[in-house]
Amino acid sequence: MSPEDSEKNSGNAGGSASVNPSDLQGNLQRLDRLANLGLVSASIAHEIKNGLVSINVFVELLLQKGEDQEMTEVVRRELRRIDSLVTQMLRFAAPKPKAFAAVQIHQLLDHSVRLLEHQMSGRMISLERDYQAGHDTWRADESQLQQAFMNLLINALEAVGNNGEISIGTEIATGTDGIRWLKISIRDTGSGITPENLAHLFEPFFTTKKNGTGLGLSITRRIVEEHRGTIEVQSEPKHGSTFIVSLLTE
Repeated sequence: MSPEDSEKNSGNAGGSASVNPSDLQGNLQRLDRLANLGLVSASIAHEIKNGLVSINVFVELLLQKGEDQEMTEVVRRELRRIDSLVTQMLRFAAPKPKAFAAVQIHQLLDHSVRLLEHQMSGRMISLERDYQAGHDTWRADESQLQQAFMNLLINALEAVGNNGEISIGTEIATGTDGIRWLKISIRDTGSGITPENLAHLFEPFFTTKKNGTGLGLSITRRIVEEHRGTIEVQSEPKHGSTFIVSLLTE
């Protein structure tokens, strides 16, 4: 057999596909842009937060003097909104170190729901729980995993509108390779997501909301991946959406 034949057979063994150098280069350039974007975002966010300190002091002084209370309250509300946005940018660019400990996932989901109960009841949104996972204790950073669940629940809440339904379910699933996963699904009866938007859903700063930041799902995906998990979404227009978080068993 000639060296060429040997190389050809080796390349075809197992049905493996060759790597396109242009694709690899494109991925590296994309990663480099994202890394630079993270550094720039962190730098800008820190500068904005520094400026907000002085502005907040000025607003508090105006409130104490009683000058134009209505306008001052508007400014205060907008400052809180900007501060929230900047905080999200900082979390995305430079997340804090993880503090892993034993966490009961069902208990954490219930706690996250309680924080949104007032909004749900006010909009007549019904909630269903279907916890089928017999084992739900995982090593995780409770605070960050709660943030991921809260992001998904808030998205579901905003998607369904009034009189909608949200369902939360868990199960233990075993893959074809024998590996077991804890699957957490959050489903809503909202308007669904178009195919063209699905492809960009987890990209930083991509949003279809009028006042959205486009960071919630990006942060959620990173948190899940740092917990040795994956996240996927199943959706189609007018039929709602289901987000599925899969956490690897110990």
